[in-house]
Amino acid sequence: MKKDNFIFGIHPVIEAIKSGKEMDRVLLQKNLRGESFRELFNLIRELEIPFQFVPVEKLNRLSKQNHQGVIAYVTDISYQKIEDILPLLYESGRVPLILLLDGITDVRNMGAIARTAECAGVDAIVIPLKGSAMINSEAIKTSAGALYKVPVCRTTNVGEAITLMKNSGLQVIAASEKGSRNYTSVDFKSPLLLIMGSEGVGISRELLDMCDELIMIPLAGEIESLNVSVASGVVLFEIIRQRNTTDVHS
Repeated sequence: MKKDNFIFGIHPVIEAIKSGKEMDRVLLQKNLRGESFRELFNLIRELEIPFQFVPVEKLNRLSKQNHQGVIAYVTDISYQKIEDILPLLYESGRVPLILLLDGITDVRNMGAIARTAECAGVDAIVIPLKGSAMINSEAIKTSAGALYKVPVCRTTNVGEAITLMKNSGLQVIAASEKGSRNYTSVDFKSPLLLIMGSEGVGISRELLDMCDELIMIPLAGEIESLNVSVASGVVLFEIIRQRNTTDVHS
């Protein structure tokens, strides 16, 4: 990780958070104590910044400096809120196309999906606050800069975000090996939330239960699944093909 991607030390991290810098994740040494640590931890909890307690050995590997048991990764983008984006999409006359990524922890997959999403005209990408890949320089490089162009919305409660989008008129569709309908047989021309999960973990049962439709991509080979970035491209460009055919999506 490049040095300029993280800040180390309790007080520098406190000041960075207070100054408005957005954090992807804060690593905290296990069993850290003291008044300054409590101030930092209260800030982290208050602002819902992802954090993880780790052994001091991991922190030592990341930085040879006096990190004081704290290393914070600074995000390279500004996160947005899906509740702010949806009204603007409708007001502009667009048919919303939102992509929700559940369980995507590989930064290269995240970057590749974002690149495809930007090319396909996706209006926003939604990711969970916890259990998602960091949007770091490697992800941005893999995305060819798409992560600067497509709004990324980070949410503490994915279920509530899906409910909000449903109430805003979006059809919720997930691509899953549990799906029964061929993806080409589904009408994608209405406002849409597409959910994609990693090939390892997949989409959580809770989110699958919230979907209006579960779709699948038929495979002819022996390997059971596509890489998620490839699967995302397959479905997204079927959506665009349908919408371009009927001139629904500009």
